[in-house]
Amino acid sequence: MTATLTPPSETATAPAADERCDRCNAAGKLRIVMAGGGELVFCGHHANKYAEDLVKITVTAAADADFVWRGTELMSSN
Repeated sequence: MTATLTPPSETATAPAADERCDRCNAAGKLRIVMAGGGELVFCGHHANKYAEDLVKITVTAAADADFVWRGTELMSSN
C-alpha cells in the first residue's frame, strides 16, 4: 500500500478553552498556521511579544474573540 499525504488545512480556528500556550502554558489566545502546515498556540502576552517574528512565518491566524493580536496590523501592511 502506498501512503498518501493530505495537504494541511490553511485555515486556523481559535484555540479551545483547554489549549495552552506553547511557550509558557498559559491559556491559549492565538493559533497560527505556518507555511509548512504546523500550528502553534500562544497566550496573549507571547502572541503580542513575538508578533513581528510570528507574522513572518504565519499563513493564517485565528484569535479568541476577546483578544486583539497586534500581528493582524503587521500582516495587513505587508
